[in-house]
Amino acid sequence: MQQEIRFATFNVCNLSQPGAKLYDNLAPLTEAEYAAKVAWTARQLDQLDADVIGLQEIFSLDALRDVLARSERYRDATLAGFTPPPDPATGLPRVTPEVALISRLPLAAPAQAYIMFPHGVALPDGGRDADRFARAPLHAQIVLPDAHIVDVIVVHLKSKRPDYRHGDVGDAPMLHAQANLRSLIRRGTEAVALRALLSAMDKASRRPRIVLGDFNDTVDAVTTHIVMGAGAACEPGEELHGQLFDCRQIQSGRERRRDSGYTIAHDGRHATIDHVLVSEQFHPASRHAIGEVVDVSYLNQHLIDTTPAASDHGQVLVTLRLY
Repeated sequence: MQQEIRFATFNVCNLSQPGAKLYDNLAPLTEAEYAAKVAWTARQLDQLDADVIGLQEIFSLDALRDVLARSERYRDATLAGFTPPPDPATGLPRVTPEVALISRLPLAAPAQAYIMFPHGVALPDGGRDADRFARAPLHAQIVLPDAHIVDVIVVHLKSKRPDYRHGDVGDAPMLHAQANLRSLIRRGTEAVALRALLSAMDKASRRPRIVLGDFNDTVDAVTTHIVMGAGAACEPGEELHGQLFDCRQIQSGRERRRDSGYTIAHDGRHATIDHVLVSEQFHPASRHAIGEVVDVSYLNQHLIDTTPAASDHGQVLVTLRLY
């Protein structure tokens, strides 16, 4: 019996408690702004109506619990999140944007956050937090209705925001160029670390996998391709093994669709940097397929309406049909 399940990724944009100081250039939320943010985010979750949703920019799990309590469809959903360890330099809690996952399907085991890079992966000497992810990926084992277990990994790779060093002053073009390069190097290193984690999972078990989140780059970018494992050597007949595939590119009936989705809009330009990637078990050409991608849609009207409480990212919603 065929059954459809839905996965989504949702960068909520700085979900935090009222009064919390996140960035020097960002004023804390007032009580009224917080109430509006919670209400809008809850409505957006209900509109997605996905079985599993990966979220990014969660500064407070308590704020996310307020969102779930305000929603209609996720009050009883399982919440998996991560509270970062204290800053070793100060001993104080870190106020950082983390990822989380909510699921209306059962989890086979407690979710796991990957704080440190795998052995052999590190940023160049002098890089801050050279041995760890800036936002730890979250891994949950989700039990599908047909009893298969699928590994779902929620990610948020480094943004393209220039990474200036302390002491950088002025607007010299070279300072800006070097700051951009540092951001690219971090995002690239995080992509390699994520690929190493995924390869280790493949060796441990050949289970279906879904990697979703804010990649901060397009699907054809080098960093995204690193995560997908494209072009890796393989044995004959195993060309799809270990790779991940963009749902938009492999969905059934794609040739009939002409709409173009996007998840960010800036200075009149649109791009998709939030993705849902799936393993060969959802690729129609794989002999190991247990299902297929039947629809990919984007919730991005709020990027046009510019609602104050809304996220600055659109959401990606993927429907899979199990065989």
